Amino acid sequence: MIELPVVAKIDPANSKVKKPEWLRVKLPIGESYKHVRGLVDTHKLHTICESGNCPNMGECWGEGTATFMILGNTCTRSCGFCAVATGRPDPVDWDEPQRVAEAINLMRVKHAVLTSVDRDELKDGGSIIWYNTIKAVRALNPDTTLETLIPDFKGYADQVQRVIDAAPDVVSHNMETVERLSRQVRIQAKYRRSLEVLRMLKDGGMRTKTGIMLGLGEKKEEVIQSMQDLVAVGVDVLTLGQYLQPTKKHLPVERFVHPTEFAELREIGYELGFDYVESGPLVRSSYHSEKHVIPGYGRKKYEEEQEMLIA
Repeated sequence: MIELPVVAKIDPANSKVKKPEWLRVKLPIGESYKHVRGLVDTHKLHTICESGNCPNMGECWGEGTATFMILGNTCTRSCGFCAVATGRPDPVDWDEPQRVAEAINLMRVKHAVLTSVDRDELKDGGSIIWYNTIKAVRALNPDTTLETLIPDFKGYADQVQRVIDAAPDVVSHNMETVERLSRQVRIQAKYRRSLEVLRMLKDGGMRTKTGIMLGLGEKKEEVIQSMQDLVAVGVDVLTLGQYLQPTKKHLPVERFVHPTEFAELREIGYELGFDYVESGPLVRSSYHSEKHVIPGYGRKKYEEEQEMLIA
C-alpha cells in the first residue's frame, strides 16, 4: 500500500498548493438536491451553503439540511480565514426572521442551521434578531430541528442568554483554531472568551458544539489541548476539518492533514469525553449536523465500531 502524502506539494508552475486526492468532491446529484436547488434559484433564497461553495452542499441538501446566514453579509470583523466581506453593515432588517422562517418552510428543510456575521456595532450585538429568528422558525416549522452557529457577542452574558432563552436544539460557537494561533486567525476574537461563551451556553442547559480547522500551522499537542479545554467547559459536539484558503488574500494552507490523522483525533475526542466527534478533511461546521442534535448518537456509533474491531 502506498501511503498518501501528509504535507502539501508545491507546484512550481503556478506556486499554488495542490490539493491531495482525498479532497476531491463528488458533484451534487439526487432528486432532493434538485428540488432544493430549484427553490433556491426560483425564489432567490440565500444559503451560506451556496455562497460559501461548501463541498458538502449536495449531500446536505439531499438530506434536507440547509444553512442560512442572518444579519446581512457584511461583517464587522476581519478574520484571516473567512471570505465574508468586512465593512459597515446595512441597517438591521427586522422583517428578516419571518422571511427566514418562510424560506425554511418553502424548502421543506428537515434540519436548519442558522449562522450570522458579527455585528459588533450594534448595542445588542444582533442578539435580538437572533432571538426573533429562532422563535419565528420554531413557530412556522415545529418539526424542523434547529442549530444556531453564533458569534461570541463579545462575551456579554445578556446577549448569550437571549439565544439560550430562544432554546434551539443545538448552539454552536466555533473556536476555529488553537490558542496560539487564535489572534492571527480570529483577529478580534479571544480564545478564552470563546471558551467562556461555550461554558455559559452549557450552564444554560444548551447542547453545545464547536469546530476547529486544521492545516493552519497548529501542532498535534495543541489540538489535543484545545480538545481538553473544550471538554472542561462541557462541549458536547466537536467538528474537525481541513482549512482551505478562500482567496490569495487569506491565510495560506500550511499543510493538508491526512485522513488517518483526522481519524486518530476522532478517537482521541471520544476518549476525552465528547458525545459526538465529526473529524475529516471535508468536514465543515454543518456537516451531518442533523445527527448532532441527537444525544448519544455519535458515541453509540463509535462504541459499535470499537466492538466490531475487537470482534
